[in-house]
This record gives sequence, structure tokens and C-alpha cells, in this order.
Amino acid sequence: MNIAILSRGEQLYSTQSLIRAAQARNHDVEVIDPGYCKLVIDQGKPMVWYRNEPVTDLHAIIPRIGASNTYFGSSVVRQFEAMGVFSTVSCESIITSRDKWTSFQLLSKAQLAVPKTVLGNLKDPDLLLDEMDSYPIIIKLLKGTHGQGVILSESRQNALTTLETLNDLDARYLLQEYIAESRGTDLRVIVVDGVVVAAMKRQSKENEFRSNLHRGGGSSPATLSYQEEALAIRAAKVLKLGACGVDILQSHRGPLVLEVNSTPGLEGIETTTGKNVARSIIGYIERNK
Repeated sequence: MNIAILSRGEQLYSTQSLIRAAQARNHDVEVIDPGYCKLVIDQGKPMVWYRNEPVTDLHAIIPRIGASNTYFGSSVVRQFEAMGVFSTVSCESIITSRDKWTSFQLLSKAQLAVPKTVLGNLKDPDLLLDEMDSYPIIIKLLKGTHGQGVILSESRQNALTTLETLNDLDARYLLQEYIAESRGTDLRVIVVDGVVVAAMKRQSKENEFRSNLHRGGGSSPATLSYQEEALAIRAAKVLKLGACGVDILQSHRGPLVLEVNSTPGLEGIETTTGKNVARSIIGYIERNK
């Protein structure tokens, strides 16, 4: 098959891992930078031009769309889908998963356990804070990644000051309960084609509540409970993601979905667990194309 990886960083670990996995299965693989794509609809026919050459022979794409490029990157995915090209992650699923509040709405509708969450949409932040049962609380920008745009507010007054600032900036955010018993850890679970293929526990560094590896956290292989595995698989299904990362918090009331990532990095999970996640993604394409 002819497979394209949609990535703005050809030398990134995740991109290179996918290239190796595709080549090992004797597929032709190329990297397409969405920033150099031209999307055209001519006489009702969708077309993609890459560096002024028409793209006409692809069987499948693997989107590696960064958060800063969600709008145009997802439009490229949609264009390929309109051309009949299989995508490991659909355009609509990318857009949905990037909006934290929309994700929580869909997860809660499906009765999946998530932390208590409040959308920040009121002019009077005090009314929002009335919904929070205890402190500290988490304040999250809706579009943040890698732990950016996530604030720990130790008190109501501290949270009020933060919300007033965010309102002045017209920022979109949500409030979330702080799960103290997780002690700065979470589970990153990779789900491909409805199956958990790798899982690791992430631990925040000292004096840091965010466990993201990009922020200096550590990691170790994880063995999931049946409940945790089922929760990750259901979260991927609800958001219609063929390949994704599901972040889970371990709480006193059971596992909670913290976030679902449509473009999870592969370096941390592959080096920590020794699992070839990229190979699983290529296998997903082979089974579905």
C-alpha cells in the first residue's frame, strides 16, 4: 500500500517510528507536511496538491496533526477522506478530541467516569466557583497540550483572580476537581483498533502536579486493571478514534478519564514499555483498508 504520514516534523521520533514500521511491512511510505498542501475542489471533485504535484495514489494516511495546526490540518484529513483515502483518525474525531469540553460532554453522555468539570462561560466567576466542592482545583484552557495551559489554584481567592484574568483575555477554559490521591500520577493508555496495545504510568517530578513527560515527569510500564482497560477502550470508541492515547487518573471512586489524545507521542510509550505501537497502527491500516 501507499501510506502517507501527515507530519510537519519528518525527523520526529513518532514519524520515524511509523516510517520504519510501514517499511518493515513492505509498504511505500512518505511524509506529507500539511503546510505545503493545497486543497482544491474543481467541478465538484476534491483534490490535494503537495508542493504543486497532485496526490492521487494514496491508500491510507496517518495524521500527526499538531494542536497549533488543528483547523488546516484537519481540513487536509477531510479532503483525503473525501477522496476515498483511509485515515487512522477521522477529521471529525481530531476536532472533537481537541476540544476538552466537547470530549467530556460526549464521554459523560456515554456514562464514562470523568472528574467533576465545569465550563467557564459566566461573567461572574464566583458563580462558577460555587460548583467546586474543595480546593485546590484545576483550571484548564480548552486548547492546551503537553500540560500547557493547566493551572493549579490552591484557594478560592487564587482561583477567582485567575478566572478574572482569563475572562479579561476572552480565554476559553474549564474548572476541574483535583484528584489528590493520584499523587501526581496518571496512566497513558494507547488504544488501536479497539485494543489496548501499550500502557505506562507517568509520575510528575517533585513540586509539579502535571505528569506529562514533556514537563520532566518519569514513566514506568503499567499493568491495567480490567476496569481501567475497559474505560480506555470505551473512551476511544465514544470519540470514534481508531488510534489514540487515553489518560486515566486513579481515584478513590475508580478510574477517571482525564483526556483523550488523537495524536499521542510514541517515543515515551515505546521506550518505556518496549511495545511497538507504530507497528500496531500499520496493522490497523492493513485490517481496514
